[in-house]
Amino acid sequence: MVMVHAVYTSAMNHATVIATYSRRMRIALDDGQEVDARIKGKRLKPVCGDRVRAEPIANEDDWLITQIDERRNELTRPNMRGQVEVLAANLDYLVVVAAAEPKPDWFIVDRYLCAAELMGIDACVVFNKSDLGTSDARYELDTYFDIGYDVVACSAQTGDGMDNVREVLASHRAIIVGQSGVGKSSIINSLLGDDVQKTSEISDKSREGRHTTVNSAMITLQGGGAIIDSPGVRDYAPALESSAIASQGFREIRDAAQECRFANCRHLREPGCAVKARCETGEISPRRYESFKRIVNLTEQLNEGKY
Repeated sequence: MVMVHAVYTSAMNHATVIATYSRRMRIALDDGQEVDARIKGKRLKPVCGDRVRAEPIANEDDWLITQIDERRNELTRPNMRGQVEVLAANLDYLVVVAAAEPKPDWFIVDRYLCAAELMGIDACVVFNKSDLGTSDARYELDTYFDIGYDVVACSAQTGDGMDNVREVLASHRAIIVGQSGVGKSSIINSLLGDDVQKTSEISDKSREGRHTTVNSAMITLQGGGAIIDSPGVRDYAPALESSAIASQGFREIRDAAQECRFANCRHLREPGCAVKARCETGEISPRRYESFKRIVNLTEQLNEGKY
């Protein structure tokens, strides 16, 4: 039996990583082909969204990723070993999903928005399962809208608000993130009109979501753009080089900081702090300010190896 393999005209090709399976990848070549790929060596760690160089492996269908091109940006988090883990790369939009159930953790929402700010990309807060009610979340959603973020309430179950989700995603390469169980995969299924992603119910025992998305995957949207689905989380924090950077991840704090008495104000206990003054008048949400302080404290603990 003679095995016939495809013949490629170029040994080295540019491609985009569109799915990750541990040390195996799915890549889209610039000519439109999609192929499976392995990674050369142990040091290369491609992620969804990466631009890579790849070459066909002789007498195999798999390709070999040999190089990662320079990234425009990275969505990162610290891992338990004190190292920085890259979740996705080369994004221009971030969608963080909260929901009526499980109970929203707005501090996680803030941490993702902080990461988006530091990446230099815009972001949207999507409140899913709006058919279960939005009254308890209205204050927080209004706060994000007032700061300048896109805010969309929707129900992937009923379809309400999904046209608005499609509109904000059009022409973007985005990542969808959030707590487990908020319905990220259901939102993607609704956008595509098909059960592309696995879904699961909220655990009746814990009322916390089960992890349903094992690997990251980039999905092309019918209305234009692409979205990277990521595993749900119990917690998240951006990987920051120092706690001083945290203020740059909060739009309202960054703006108020220009009026602080001291240029190196940390917005914690310093006199003449415009950030604290605006918190006292309600111009800055006290909960958002508390979120900022938590990121400062967490970053210091992580950098000192105490977390």
